[in-house]
Amino acid sequence: MTSESKLLAVAGEAVDVAARWLAGAGAEWARARHKPSGEEVTDADVEIERLVSSLLRRRTPDIPVVGEETFAGGPLPDQCWLLDPVDGTMNFARGAPLYGISLAYAEGGLPRLGVIDAPALGRRWTAGGKISADPLATEQPDAVQELRRAVVGLTGTGDPRARAVLTLLHDEAHRVRLQGAMSLDLVGVAEGWIDACLCVGPKPWDVAAGVPLVRERGLAVLGADGADYGFGSPVLAAGSRRVARELLDRWERAGAACP
Repeated sequence: MTSESKLLAVAGEAVDVAARWLAGAGAEWARARHKPSGEEVTDADVEIERLVSSLLRRRTPDIPVVGEETFAGGPLPDQCWLLDPVDGTMNFARGAPLYGISLAYAEGGLPRLGVIDAPALGRRWTAGGKISADPLATEQPDAVQELRRAVVGLTGTGDPRARAVLTLLHDEAHRVRLQGAMSLDLVGVAEGWIDACLCVGPKPWDVAAGVPLVRERGLAVLGADGADYGFGSPVLAAGSRRVARELLDRWERAGAACP
C-alpha cells in the first residue's frame, strides 16, 4: 500500500507536468468544440489528460486512472485517480482565469487527497491526511451559520433544477456567485472567498480534489441525504454544516417546483 504522502507527491508531480505543458501551449489548444453530451471540450483537455494519465500509470501502475475525457462509464474502481484535466473548460476557452487542473486519489468511494492548480491565477492547493474524524469538533468558529448572511457559489446551472435553486438563492442568500468550476467553488469555501457552495450534478472528477480541502478546514461537505458527501450523490453542499443543510433544503424545494 502506497502511503498518502507518497501519493500526494505523485499527484503534485503529475499536475506540475500538466501546468508546464499548458504554460507553453498556444491559443489553438483552447478552441472549444462540443461533446455528444453538449459539454465543451478543447484539445488541451485531451492532451492534459493524456500527459497526466501517462505519468500516473508509470508512477502508480496498480492504481487505475479515471479521467473525464476517457471514462467509459460504470462503477469506479475501489482505488483510483480522478482527473479533471481542465475544470471550467468554458472559462478556459474564453480566456477567463477561473479554471483549474484537478487531480484526486479516491479509495472506497471516498476522496482521500487532491491537488488543484489554477494556472491563470498562479495558485495551487493540496489536501490529504489531515481530516478530522469529527468535523463538528473542528468547524471554523467564524463560519457563517445563516444562509441569509452567506455568499454562495452555485455550479451546474445548465440543470433546470439548478436554475430553480438560483431563483431561491437570489431571494434568500446574501449574494450568489457563479464561477463555473466546481473545484474552484470548493477552494473558495476552504479559502473563505465564498461562505458555501452548491454543486448540482457533480461528477467524481469535478469535486474529488476539493472535498478533502474543505474538510481539512473543518467545514462540512454533504450529499443529497444530508450525510457526508460520497460519489453518486446528485448534489453536493459545502460550508458550515448548518448552511450546507439549508442549501440542500433549497435544492429539495427546487425539485418540488420543477415539472
